[in-house]
Amino acid sequence: MTEQKRAVILLSGGLDSATVVAMARAEGYSCYTMSFDYGQRHRAELDAAARVARDLGVVEHKVIGLNLDGIGGSALTDSSIDVPQGPSEGIPVTYVPARNTVFLSLALGWAEVLNARDIFIGVNALDYAGYPDCRPEYIESFERMANLATKAGVEGQGFRILAPLQNRSKADIVKAGVGLGVDYSLTVSCYQADNDGRACGKCDSCRLRAEGFQAAGITDPTRYF
Repeated sequence: MTEQKRAVILLSGGLDSATVVAMARAEGYSCYTMSFDYGQRHRAELDAAARVARDLGVVEHKVIGLNLDGIGGSALTDSSIDVPQGPSEGIPVTYVPARNTVFLSLALGWAEVLNARDIFIGVNALDYAGYPDCRPEYIESFERMANLATKAGVEGQGFRILAPLQNRSKADIVKAGVGLGVDYSLTVSCYQADNDGRACGKCDSCRLRAEGFQAAGITDPTRYF
């Protein structure tokens, strides 16, 4: 009997990453999800990630503690920097320096331990302009590095970094997730959600989420404070 293929999936607890878990599951993967307690102000997303992992039946959900608030430089880790209440020009202050590089590196390490060859991340087209570590060329470069830097890669058991949402709109993502049984009421997308997971309704993440549900013609289950 052939062993089911394994995947490590970065799970923030938001809309995009929850959809990616459902996609990987539908493709026949045994799903291992990884979240990070990195000093983010919206820590309710960690509870959301745990809920999503349980609901979608992952094999194991791991939470790694980091201290990215120790270097600051982002509205998500430094309370002295306000979260923007509207669209931003250029790279927004919600960009967390090196975050996806750190996250993918730890996911790569776990994937090697698990003998998994595929790592999923929920970056998508709407983030290309603002976040440099969401661009297709970044994902491609990290994949090349992953296969240079690991025992498995050197021995010819290459890794893939998969970003199935890269070219999808938020509406397309919502429709796909609903079709795969994602319960979006379990997710938290807001950059400054309160301890109960209620959203502000004003930050970029809230705005894009609401627009996605509206364009998809699907009721948004987000709770607001």
